[in-house]
Amino acid sequence: MRIVRAALWASLLLLALPAISQAVQLGGPITLPATVTRVVDGDTIHVSSRGFDTTVRLLGIDTPETKRPETVVECGGPAASRRAEHLLRPGQPVTLVTDPTQATRDRFGRLLAYVSIQGREVNRLLVERGYACVLHIPPDGDARADEFTALETAAKAARRGLWGACDPIPCN
Repeated sequence: MRIVRAALWASLLLLALPAISQAVQLGGPITLPATVTRVVDGDTIHVSSRGFDTTVRLLGIDTPETKRPETVVECGGPAASRRAEHLLRPGQPVTLVTDPTQATRDRFGRLLAYVSIQGREVNRLLVERGYACVLHIPPDGDARADEFTALETAAKAARRGLWGACDPIPCN
């Protein structure tokens, strides 16, 4: 009976892991289809993938705080959250892609991913439109740092989003 129970638990555990360890061993990015269940704030969402709810932290970006305990709501944070909610509606199918050069989860257990809807990457759109700043902690994200920095520079120059509304800029 113990062996059967242990085998059952082991099987359930294997089913619960969304193929991440296998992809990491292969050395490539992990691509997962998912469905948005809710937006936490401008750079964090919840999705359902393979029957499990997963918290996802959008890679390469940082939005002003709106939900961090003991922190004031920062300038630009509500606008970033609203934009993320507009782009990532509950029930919306998305594609999650990890960066093979870094960990797949952060210290809070959130999946770190680029999130796309209908071929448009949300991480990129939020920086381009001035709702997010670049978050690059070398060597993680080196492959896309220049791309995101160029988008941020253009948003600053055009004073889009928080670059025209906030002084000081909360995520700098």
